[in-house]
Amino acid sequence: MKNNALTGRDLAAALAVVLIWGVNFVITKLALRDFTAFQLGAIRFTFAALPLALFFKPPRIHWKWVVLYGVFQGVGQFGLMFLSLKVGMTAALASVMLQTQVFFTALFGFVLLRERAGRPLQAGMVLAALGLCCFALNYVNPGAAGPGATTVLGFLLILCAAAMWAASNIVARRVQQIHADYSPVAFVVWSSAVAILPFVLLSWLFDPEAVRWRWLDAHWTSWVEVGYLAWMATIVGYSLWTWLLKRHPANRVAPFGLGVPVVGLATGMIVLGETIMPWQWAGIALVVAALACVMLGGLVRRR
Repeated sequence: MKNNALTGRDLAAALAVVLIWGVNFVITKLALRDFTAFQLGAIRFTFAALPLALFFKPPRIHWKWVVLYGVFQGVGQFGLMFLSLKVGMTAALASVMLQTQVFFTALFGFVLLRERAGRPLQAGMVLAALGLCCFALNYVNPGAAGPGATTVLGFLLILCAAAMWAASNIVARRVQQIHADYSPVAFVVWSSAVAILPFVLLSWLFDPEAVRWRWLDAHWTSWVEVGYLAWMATIVGYSLWTWLLKRHPANRVAPFGLGVPVVGLATGMIVLGETIMPWQWAGIALVVAALACVMLGGLVRRR
């Protein structure tokens, strides 16, 4: 049975996940100085999968779920996010925009799983739509270029990354419905292995020949950053989050996710010197309000 009260250990784990995932965006932006988006994907998932695959047996589920999760979450979510950060998206805004996966998940859940959206979710989706309109208005009158400047392509790619994250959430829900006793860590490890070959092929096909082997000359700090993305953000972060969801109801754990964009915004502005335009601040406020409405609205209504 899941506990009702969060212990000190639970709070420490939740705060650790918020910090790990919030800093993840700045680390990714730094790693992309020495790697292309596809190279970073291939190396990240190689680091995440190969060592741990020696210690974790494949999960006892049909292989198609492992492949689907690896394609959606690995190649789709992270590949598109890396491309977005590479072609025109700040780490600060990416940390907020990627959280729109909550609303894509609700949409896919309604279409594919016939899950109905409650009033808090409906209100949140309206707020999120208004927030996206504010982000779009920033491109109508973008203002001065600088460390806060983004591109339309970067904006669209990060939204597509959020949609891919949502698709992987639907896969995870189906796996939970069919195989309630599966190992989440083994599932993450082996689905990470699925993403390696597609990233290698994408790099070979689309990376210019001049940079195809540049990763061999990457600075040692970039390899440390890849290690962080692979082991901390992927293995430690997802394992702690899954551990919390097994101990407590989702409505107690999910609100901690509101801290991820806060940490992402702060670290992007402090570490990288990124700035936020007025329309972007309006969009951020609306998206965060939408997330709060979804995560806390049901609890407030019940009380």
